[in-house]
Amino acid sequence: MDSTAISLCMDNALPIMVFNVRKKGNVKRAMEGKNIGTIVGMS
Repeated sequence: MDSTAISLCMDNALPIMVFNVRKKGNVKRAMEGKNIGTIVGMS
């Protein structure tokens, strides 16, 4: 992510999910709301 995307998330109180996109099935698991990585920015 670039600094603009991070700033937009911060300004709009949107959390960022960080996970390994190279691991097969992780994108699907992320879309299903499963806990596969780290959530940044929730307060």
